[in-house]
Amino acid sequence: MKTIDAKKWFQRIKVPRGVIIAVCVLPVVLTALFYALRSFSGLMNWAAMSISAPIRGFFGMLSAIYPFSMMEIFITAACIWLIYYFVKTIMVTVRRRGKWKILGIRLLPIGVAVLYIWGMFCWLWNSGYHAPGFAEKNGFSGSGVSSQGLAEVTQYFAEKANELSQLVERDEDGRYIGNRREMFADSLGVYKNAAAEFPGLEGRLYRPKPMIYSWLMSRTGYGGVYFALTGEANINTQLPLSLMPVTVAHEHAHQLGVFAEDEASFVGILACVTSGNIVFEYSGYLGGLMHLMNALSRDDAEAWREISGSLSEEVNLDWHEYYEFWQSQKRVETGIDFLDNILTTVTVTVSDAVDTVYDGYLKSHNQEMGLKSYGACVNLLVEYFA
Repeated sequence: MKTIDAKKWFQRIKVPRGVIIAVCVLPVVLTALFYALRSFSGLMNWAAMSISAPIRGFFGMLSAIYPFSMMEIFITAACIWLIYYFVKTIMVTVRRRGKWKILGIRLLPIGVAVLYIWGMFCWLWNSGYHAPGFAEKNGFSGSGVSSQGLAEVTQYFAEKANELSQLVERDEDGRYIGNRREMFADSLGVYKNAAAEFPGLEGRLYRPKPMIYSWLMSRTGYGGVYFALTGEANINTQLPLSLMPVTVAHEHAHQLGVFAEDEASFVGILACVTSGNIVFEYSGYLGGLMHLMNALSRDDAEAWREISGSLSEEVNLDWHEYYEFWQSQKRVETGIDFLDNILTTVTVTVSDAVDTVYDGYLKSHNQEMGLKSYGACVNLLVEYFA
């Protein structure tokens, strides 16, 4: 029986030049259309609601089949394949004549693939940055808040955090303990009460994914990431457990179509404190308190000192653990001084570079505060809770 050489069979297939050109030009057109139309907020809102939401939901449903992060699998596989492809490209280019032509032919598929991915990402996620946000759709004023209002809401969050800090599970040393799997499972119902007040938050949630590369997220300073191309909320599992529920709720906010970081932080806190689940309530009040106290320290130092002095031992312990965790990620300790200095410098440099790129990305898509927008939920918290 005659065998078929698959490689030779594919080589015999003659793809019309017009088809090749169309395949290469399509992602350019899609990306160019997004940048040309992104200033039309009504159109972007339609794209976010009618195109992005159902596709991201479908992707989320598919990726939910697997207990691991499909985002990490895709990125890992892509990196391995790219290394292999570039090494092979160098070998092929060196051996043959017409090196520049061969190099161009070899690199063209990479460029087209990158444009397809970016074009999809623009329409599935970036479009939401240019549409009316959660605050605008739900009648929040967006104006500044008074010092008195800030102090009152901060005091309220401090009192609730103090109260709930006594009710969550702790070890004999008073340290917060919890079950991450239970948190992830319970997070699927955390938006029930918030959605009753804000119908725009209704939608199906999918279980968060624990990240394999949590160590890398920790070193670069991030607690979680929502990936539109798989519809997944990916969580850094190294986070202190006291703040993990509110981090999960933040990524779920993105899953529900809250795009801006400040609004996702507010919505995540709101969902937690109204959830009726003590673990999520405490995490929401603690996370909100951190944002509010940071703002209050710049606005009213005396009020900040007074509220700070009223915090319970348990709240202070959880806050200190969270602070020390992120500080420890800036240091590398192997016991060898010169190596520690080199690796710490590299870690800080890489983290700063990631922050710079992401800050620029946010600012380029209507998020004027960039990374600072993560803490800009204070105005929304004060306006709502005051």
